[in-house]
Amino acid sequence: MDLNTARMKTLSIILAGGRGSRLKQLTDNRSKPAVPIAGKYKIIDFPLSNCINSSMRRIAVLTQYRSHTLNQHIQRGWNFLRSDFNEFIELWPAQQQTGGDWYRGTADAVYQNLSMINGLESEYILILAGDHVYKQDYSIMLQEHIESGADVTVACIEVPLHEADQFGVMHIDDEDNIIAFEEKPSNPPTMPGKPDVSLASMGIYIFNTKFLSENLNLDAHDDDSSHDFGKDLIPLFIGRCKIKAHHFSKSVVANSNYPDKPYWRDVGTLTAYWEANMDLTRLVPELDLYDEEWPIRTAQYQRPAAKFNYNYEERIGTALNSVVSAGCIVSGSTVEQSILFNNVRVNSYSHVNKSVILPRCDIGRHCRLNKVVVDSDCHIPEGTVIGEDPVADAARFYRNSDGITLVTQGMIEALSE
Repeated sequence: MDLNTARMKTLSIILAGGRGSRLKQLTDNRSKPAVPIAGKYKIIDFPLSNCINSSMRRIAVLTQYRSHTLNQHIQRGWNFLRSDFNEFIELWPAQQQTGGDWYRGTADAVYQNLSMINGLESEYILILAGDHVYKQDYSIMLQEHIESGADVTVACIEVPLHEADQFGVMHIDDEDNIIAFEEKPSNPPTMPGKPDVSLASMGIYIFNTKFLSENLNLDAHDDDSSHDFGKDLIPLFIGRCKIKAHHFSKSVVANSNYPDKPYWRDVGTLTAYWEANMDLTRLVPELDLYDEEWPIRTAQYQRPAAKFNYNYEERIGTALNSVVSAGCIVSGSTVEQSILFNNVRVNSYSHVNKSVILPRCDIGRHCRLNKVVVDSDCHIPEGTVIGEDPVADAARFYRNSDGITLVTQGMIEALSE
């Protein structure tokens, strides 16, 4: 089968139903894939863009937890495909199709939609997480899967040994067959010849559809299973079928300035989220968003250009080493090494440093913010200081062990009660 035909016979399933509780209050009212990132995007824009750029345009997005903003984003920004060409992006909410349970795990989420999957008559299923930031050409992985004759192919990335206990870690032989798999091992195995590196699963899988359907049915009736691909199905397949590892380095869409440094981030913690955004303020970020050959798409709205006001001695509208999005007004204030999402206003005499300010926020006059993540629609009162007194920050807001403070409008309103 040629690659173009294989792409048309592949169904991409994006698992986007998770809460992402490690992001704390950022996911109180939205699912993790709907969290804003990189100035104008949402996290789910990355796997969706990868699918479109890989010419794999039959996509189902599985949703569950507080999915309204995610549904709205996809409907408004991702409805451009042609159904008469058999292209689509469909939202598949949890519907309890197989009983009274909501999605019990990643494998169960797919199992509960088997009737719709089988109705599409696909030959291959690409399983993706909706909450990772990276650029990858899935068609290269698909071609390798077909040529190898595998039942399952697992995308993998090399990670430092000291971080490997956070991932599912694989043993492979010389031909990239997976011969063992351990989920978040306390003593991670290393790669042959690389004692400081482990091979980790990225949570990206390609299955032959018939094989996946048969095994999901078996797993659904296993009372001892947690119905998760990483914890249950992938380890079960070892030694029972042909399961191959696909090295991310073969299909990564690399930043030309960092060709040997594949970029893939699970932004599942507040620190990881802050760091991923801060990387974009560097002179040459590890994540290249300016690559016209691999654009990251999103919902587009009509907004004016960013604006900078005043040029007095102590009242200069300035942004240094920062990302300032459309609709922002920096009025007589200083923004330094920060990201302002759309429609943010920073008022006079304020200083914002190393901070992530989400859409539609208003920073009052004479404020000082340092290492702060400000949630959408916050109104920071005049004279507020955050990021200088750890005790005061922890008493008013959420402050993690890395010194990053998260602020929501609810926290601000609680201060006046």
